[in-house]
Amino acid sequence: MLEIERLAVSYDEVVVLRDVSLTINQGEIVTLIGGNGAGKTTTLKTISGLLAPNAGSIRFEGESIVGLSPDRIVASGIVQVPEGRQVFPRLSVEDNLYVGAYLVRDRAHVRDTLDKVYAMFPQLKERRRQLGETLSGGEQQMLALGRAIMARPRLILLDEPSLGLAPRLVEEVAKTIIAFGRSGMTILLVEQNARVALAISKRGYVLEAGRVVLSDDSAALRRNPRVIASYLGVDKNG
Repeated sequence: MLEIERLAVSYDEVVVLRDVSLTINQGEIVTLIGGNGAGKTTTLKTISGLLAPNAGSIRFEGESIVGLSPDRIVASGIVQVPEGRQVFPRLSVEDNLYVGAYLVRDRAHVRDTLDKVYAMFPQLKERRRQLGETLSGGEQQMLALGRAIMARPRLILLDEPSLGLAPRLVEEVAKTIIAFGRSGMTILLVEQNARVALAISKRGYVLEAGRVVLSDDSAALRRNPRVIASYLGVDKNG
């Protein structure tokens, strides 16, 4: 579904991504893990059209999306859930959700998708008249995920969905991502919480200093001594 080859990206003259290649097949949950400054968010922003690559290719369902505007990339079926949720604080929950559907012209489809979001996240339905800023961090993450679904995406880019959440809420978000995957949705998950990311994904890539240094099935990466030492916080016998 998504194929990135030899991607290079710079901010001004600072090289952030160097020769990054990865693939995502339809229906997979694939994770991209790495430390701060590794280039994970830059990768997502480049796929979304928010940054222009210096070199390399990005193909979605066989077609190049390099050079397309962000709204055209959303229209093609790729939606990003940004780091930090970024809900509209002074809009109601329901209006936040409708913002996600701004490119969907069929109002019947919009209503149907809204009903599906409310079925998936009953708390959002209960709070649909509340302002976005009144929700808890976990509820705002649900709202950000629901807003993405409203665009009827075929590929969702999730940027640090567990960031700033209590452990109980991290578990809830992880269960939601698993449910998305079981429904057939394709997901590229960026996470610093490697333990969670590798537990819920099929395959993973490890990004360090703008380069992919490891790629494998997630189960194999969980057993990899380098990943254990750098990202899982325990020794290989732990």
